Amino acid sequence: MDWISGLTRARAAGTAGVLATIVEVRGHSPREVGAKMFIAADTASGSIGGGNMEATVTHRARTLLTDGAEAVVEVEFGLNEHARVAYGTQCCGGIVRVLLEPIGRRPTVAIFGAGHVGKELARILSRNEIILHLADSRQGIVDEALAATLETGPATVHLHTLPAPETLIVSLPNASHVLILTHDHAEDLLLCDAALRREGLGSIGVIGSGAKWARFRLKLAAEGHPESAIERIQCPIGVPDVTGKHPAVIAISVAADLMRAFQKVAP
Repeated sequence: MDWISGLTRARAAGTAGVLATIVEVRGHSPREVGAKMFIAADTASGSIGGGNMEATVTHRARTLLTDGAEAVVEVEFGLNEHARVAYGTQCCGGIVRVLLEPIGRRPTVAIFGAGHVGKELARILSRNEIILHLADSRQGIVDEALAATLETGPATVHLHTLPAPETLIVSLPNASHVLILTHDHAEDLLLCDAALRREGLGSIGVIGSGAKWARFRLKLAAEGHPESAIERIQCPIGVPDVTGKHPAVIAISVAADLMRAFQKVAP
């Protein structure tokens, strides 16, 4: 697999990686300036020449990923028998400089409910570099017109019509943000229960009033969820000082709060 395929797959999956590029060659080298490879936590694609240089770059890139580094790093290799190596000698005779560019994972957001607020929120979020899921249990709500609107932005958008929308929660990647905005309070409660049973989510929010949330808290506790788990759910959602009941206003408030959550997550 070439580096472009590796990068594309990582971006689609929302996983982080490091793009390694040869930016300077003095003397002889197995690969030329511009050669690239993409390194993820457990895969690598493309090649910058193999041997000690490539193995060392792969190790360094994965250290950057583990550390959550964001800054670009340059490393230099001497390809001769006198250079210090960890993975075998290369005797091409040249000197190679490699640029390591961390590419952070894209956030994943799952919106449950494609009603007025859900659609407005999806439109706003689709203008960002994220992976966006929009699900509704009702036939015909997630339609071609909505799909066409959402696909004009940079987000990777997945639309779902699911009789049992809670099944989507199981398949979401870790650190995903879940927003529950359905037309049915019973469905909202079911999704809250499913989200609490799924470990590793980034955040969980449900639209509603204080009275609705008070009832939900009692019912979730009756299902066996401890208070510490129930506290993971935010209700009401959005930025507290952005008020208003118009769907677009609510969507802007929720999107603004999500931007804060994105900034707290390491790449």
